[in-house]
Amino acid sequence: MSDEPREDEAAEVEGEAAEVEAGTDGELAEVEAELEAADAEGGRLAALAKLRLADGSPRVLNAARAVRRLLPGDSELGDPLSMAGDDPSLVLARRVAEVGQQRPSALRELGLGAFQVWQAISEKQGRGRGDRELAILFTDLVEYSTWALEAGDEASLALLREVGRAEDSAVAEHGGRVVKRLGDGLMAVFNDPQEAVLAACDVRERVAAIEQDGYRPRLRAGVHLGRPRRIGGDYLGVDVNIAARVADAASGDQILISGPTCDRLEDGAFKCKRQRRFKAKGAPKGLEVFAVEPA
Repeated sequence: MSDEPREDEAAEVEGEAAEVEAGTDGELAEVEAELEAADAEGGRLAALAKLRLADGSPRVLNAARAVRRLLPGDSELGDPLSMAGDDPSLVLARRVAEVGQQRPSALRELGLGAFQVWQAISEKQGRGRGDRELAILFTDLVEYSTWALEAGDEASLALLREVGRAEDSAVAEHGGRVVKRLGDGLMAVFNDPQEAVLAACDVRERVAAIEQDGYRPRLRAGVHLGRPRRIGGDYLGVDVNIAARVADAASGDQILISGPTCDRLEDGAFKCKRQRRFKAKGAPKGLEVFAVEPA
């Protein structure tokens, strides 16, 4: 028998063996790569676990909060009151605050600290609270609740939408900003007290032209000039309370303004009649209040 077939078979066997060896080496390389990747992933997971542990550590949390107390601005920024509003910075701050709702977080505190500093810088540039003097306007509808109970939700909503459009346009035209809606009324702020009073007069006139199922709303308003404290997108403080009390004292179709507001109006632009009996909880004693009408 010739040796050639045997040599061919040997060569074939050697080739198959080489292929097996090569395949084995490839598989081993893949396994080694997977193990290395697993080690790297395990290292990352371990690092993340350590970071999470440190993030919730009471000592680290106390340090982060101590840093915030040293920073300029509102160190309590992060609660719903301080983050109300649609300013882009407040929207982002709410997103950061949501990170730590489930558990305490040092990273959350430091993130809010950055917004705290930004807000403080904005305020020093005149965009926030501080010594800014603002005219505060409050409005509401007289006896609206009584009518709404009988008219039903659909009619009530339709009326409020019309009133809202009338108020928004008048406030904007006079350079004001609506701070918030209060059921059947609103709160707005103005840089110029005279524009605030003009806006109140325009709102009253526009609302008086509205009719819903035979009902004509009667608006009352109050304006006070002061230095309210800005918290997030809202304003708080004694001057806000005074403005609300002045509005509460008005009757239907009446606009009341405080003495400081009256003092800043142009001579001859309005008729101001002093109200003799004004007493309101939260308002300073001796506060003068005037009923105002365009001249």
